[in-house]
Amino acid sequence: MTKRHAGGAGVSPARHGALLAAIVAVIVVFSAAIYIGASTDEGGGRTDIAGGRTPHNPAAPASTGAWVGSWSASPAGAEPGTETNGMAGRSVRNVVHASVGGTSARITLSNLYGQQPLSITHATLAVAMATNNPAAAADTMRRLTFGGNVSVIVPAGRQVISDAVQITVPRGSDILVTTYSPTPSGPVTYHPQARQMSYTAEGDRTENVSGTPYTAQTPYWRYLTALDVLSNESDGTVVAIGDSLTDGVTSTVGANKRWTDVLSERLRNAAGSRDVPRYSIVNQGISGNQVLAAGLGRPADNPSGLSRFERDVLSRTNVKAVVIDLGVNDILRNPGRADADRIVTGLRTLVQQAHARGLRVVGATLMPFQGHRGYRNDREAVREAVNARIRSGQVYDAVADFDRALRDPYNPRRLRADYDSGDHLHPSDKGYQRMADVFDLESLKGAAPAEL
Repeated sequence: MTKRHAGGAGVSPARHGALLAAIVAVIVVFSAAIYIGASTDEGGGRTDIAGGRTPHNPAAPASTGAWVGSWSASPAGAEPGTETNGMAGRSVRNVVHASVGGTSARITLSNLYGQQPLSITHATLAVAMATNNPAAAADTMRRLTFGGNVSVIVPAGRQVISDAVQITVPRGSDILVTTYSPTPSGPVTYHPQARQMSYTAEGDRTENVSGTPYTAQTPYWRYLTALDVLSNESDGTVVAIGDSLTDGVTSTVGANKRWTDVLSERLRNAAGSRDVPRYSIVNQGISGNQVLAAGLGRPADNPSGLSRFERDVLSRTNVKAVVIDLGVNDILRNPGRADADRIVTGLRTLVQQAHARGLRVVGATLMPFQGHRGYRNDREAVREAVNARIRSGQVYDAVADFDRALRDPYNPRRLRADYDSGDHLHPSDKGYQRMADVFDLESLKGAAPAEL
């Protein structure tokens, strides 16, 4: 039967060609009509909206390569003061740093902490004219669409992914992602420790190139949680999940001095080396984050590593490896209840989830904090016990020994002075540089072992 149809037995060539053309036309129309809805942001899965294939977008990608994460930030809570109006009537211009370049891009917007639908009527993406600047480089402004539409409604607790847009994203460049919402939407989903200045403007200024209306600065990222690119520079994504040490607190604002930024640069410079994979790095640090406990609220502010691992790590684009640097806040924020066994069990649970996806996991030892206001001898004992388990090979596939690299050789309970930002917990820029420098790039290579 298949042979008769394929060969046109009993059907004239003209009729067969017309029939085939009609079938193809129906398929195209049907495919174009499909609208893949917003995905749940709280629980885990992410679903592309139109997957960048919509025929309504004239700037759809024409290049080849791999989709990888170039930048990301975890939704961490509801921005104080936005409970009623959100950002109604204002344009939000987020400034983010591309860890890898590409020929097309797409974004993810989150309304995880919103209590009502978020209406985005206009969104754009552009390459910044210069670092730490709201002005767009010439001829780079692109209007974004969602399922072929210029506007999108993000339900409360959900996220959406834009269609892909063709644009040259230079690696190491700042990217401007601008959204406009005309109506009150309730609490704004944000990432408070951006270490990067972004901007707002009154009215719909999403396609403004000069940056002149963007007179208000903000140290937050709002709504935006990911920038993916179609890249020929990278074969996959490394996701770093952690707390303030990964978030980059105390690093110089606007200078991209987090240890993940420096590690990304090392990976780029080593591209082509036989044993170093071509990966981009995205940062999923949340300041104050714990492995086991989450903050208050529904959804919880500062969700635990266990509760957010599916969404913030496993559901990122084209993940190949995971780096985990969590545990110190489980010690500092739980007086009298910090327990090395429970922390290690939580970390091993994350590793098991990653292994179930075939992902390799590199884990960090916990750095010292003597001199910090939260230091106590019993807490130090828990830190040392966790590190002993990590170094023994009982937790991760490979270890980044940040503790050994940054501790004072004359007093291993505290950070070396030049690696200390001054609060005796968070590194200086030099300390973050040291973390990246001691990271073994080859440890990211390969799949997860059958058993740890």
